[in-house]
Amino acid sequence: MSVSALFILDLKGKVLISRNYRGDVDMSAIDKFMTLMMDREDEESLSPIIIHGGVNYMYIKHNNLYIVTISKKNANVALVFTILHKIVEVFIEYFKEMEEESIRDNFVIIYELLDELIDFGYPQTTDSKILQEYITQEGQKLEIAPKPPPAITNAVSWRSDNIKYRKNEVFLDVIESVNLLVNVNGNVLRSEIVGSIKMRVFLSGMPELRLGLNDKVLFENTGRKSKSVELEDVKFHQCVRLSRFENDRTISFIPPDGEFELMSYRLNTHVKPLIWIESVIERHSHSRVEYMIKAKSQFKRRSTANNVDVIIPVPSDADSPKFKTTVGFAKYMPEKNAVVWHIKSFPGGKEFLMRAHFNLPSVQAEEAEGRPPISVKFEIPYFTTSGIQVRYLKIIEKSGYQALPWVRYITQNGDYQVRVQ
Repeated sequence: MSVSALFILDLKGKVLISRNYRGDVDMSAIDKFMTLMMDREDEESLSPIIIHGGVNYMYIKHNNLYIVTISKKNANVALVFTILHKIVEVFIEYFKEMEEESIRDNFVIIYELLDELIDFGYPQTTDSKILQEYITQEGQKLEIAPKPPPAITNAVSWRSDNIKYRKNEVFLDVIESVNLLVNVNGNVLRSEIVGSIKMRVFLSGMPELRLGLNDKVLFENTGRKSKSVELEDVKFHQCVRLSRFENDRTISFIPPDGEFELMSYRLNTHVKPLIWIESVIERHSHSRVEYMIKAKSQFKRRSTANNVDVIIPVPSDADSPKFKTTVGFAKYMPEKNAVVWHIKSFPGGKEFLMRAHFNLPSVQAEEAEGRPPISVKFEIPYFTTSGIQVRYLKIIEKSGYQALPWVRYITQNGDYQVRVQ
């Protein structure tokens, strides 16, 4: 990666924090950053990487701050942006919010953190839980400096070795978001499933966990015939042994303590719409408009979608709303130019109707605006669209204690939109 220096600037480009890691770039190079960025903004060619005078500027914006790194070397840009976002994440863990005021109030601890996060331009310790063990808000008040935890020098830098729980438990959530775009004729234009496996680990000692999924590649290698899922774009937490996964598709890891995301994946597959929306919009004599919306659940009867919101855009000049629903309630939200139809519980294989009536000063104005799509929000527990399954979760620890693994499946909406006529 090799970044030469890191800066935190306010919106005017004033340097609040600077840290020189390698000493191979003139620190005054940051003075040109704001001018270069504004020039590119005027030219409409703004990008998160600016190259000028042999210096590479790589930056992200968060709230009212710019976090900027500079380098003369051909740095690994993907890694640079990963560490920049990680810095933001760590600062939020420490200060609840990362903005100009929290930077000014905590600059001593920020310099301590920057020295631990990056060493000589390379990422070092980035786990906030480990950092919080020896860099504390009260650090400067202590008479004896706290010793770094053993995890810093261990091969397993994300977990301390003296963790103890009276009850050993693991909670595993498989969460899938469905991204879907349906055109006016009811054809699916785009669909994909974005999934993640999140864990909450309350285990003593240094346990090793092995997770088995119905992975298609694994099943093909072992000759199994059961239903399997082909995972794409798999991304793992740093605790997973990648070499083991590449060899035999076993997900083996020593987990961090507490909550973390073990892995994420994507399936670029044809998804049948879980909640099908049909809309009929009728205009009457240039003075009123009626909407008839039909929502149909297309998943199995034993499943139920919770807290379903069907968000129907309406003209900005609509007024005097009237609603009639077969289930749930509808609410006009003028600040969003939309009607939200809320259904608390939507069982599988059911169909519901909602009618809305508005007065309109001008239909022509609405025609010129065009019509945004209807969007749907929902959550279906105990259900996955892809069919992914946790086959087993083995917990191995030298003391041989018994631990309880709990698995939960949730499907929810991602970017779920239905275009209207």
